[in-house]
Amino acid sequence: MIRLSGLSKSFHRGGHRTVVADNITCTFPARRSVAGLGRNGAGKSSLLRLIAGTLTPDAGRIDRRGRVSWPIGLMGSFHGDLSGAQNLRFLARIYGVDCGDMVRCVEAFAELGPHLHQPVRGYSSGMKARLSFGASMAIPFDYYLVDEVTSVGDAAYREASKVLFKDRLAAAGALVVSHSMPLVREVCDCAVVLDRGKLSFYADVEAGIAHHLDIVGNRAA
Repeated sequence: MIRLSGLSKSFHRGGHRTVVADNITCTFPARRSVAGLGRNGAGKSSLLRLIAGTLTPDAGRIDRRGRVSWPIGLMGSFHGDLSGAQNLRFLARIYGVDCGDMVRCVEAFAELGPHLHQPVRGYSSGMKARLSFGASMAIPFDYYLVDEVTSVGDAAYREASKVLFKDRLAAAGALVVSHSMPLVREVCDCAVVLDRGKLSFYADVEAGIAHHLDIVGNRAA
């Protein structure tokens, strides 16, 4: 379970203030897969970083129960001078996972080939996303934070990613930021919509999708 209480965050760039969170209070229930919806620039990725603890709020608090993942799909968590395998071993030690098992798991799934043993700074964004996703699936998190991660790779890899992710959701919760309504319908059972710093929670994912499509001016499913 994740609880936001009076959460506020804004950014000031070039004399313009962008509000990501405006006194948000919301509970993300345990073992529910929540779709994170909102127009481009609404602050969905920033909200993930706030929940993960990699971004500091201006006010309010975030209570987390259980082990929460880093924002999967955002690439700030790897050391560029280390190889993918070295980064995996580092994460395994932090989270108490067997290093060899973690490397073998990601090697089998992420389709990085010899690149797994080369410095991450040379990776494409897609390769980093596959490394991040594979690493997160190798760790038994209680709550996964996901940012469009299943959009990388070919069709077969995307399908394998969805199957593996849905398997993890059998024993965990998630906040899944995505612009793909078919994916949201497939992996999420409730939703939040972020708009102008306000967050609305919907126990019915279809109600959340309808609100989101109304905001972006597109009622197509």
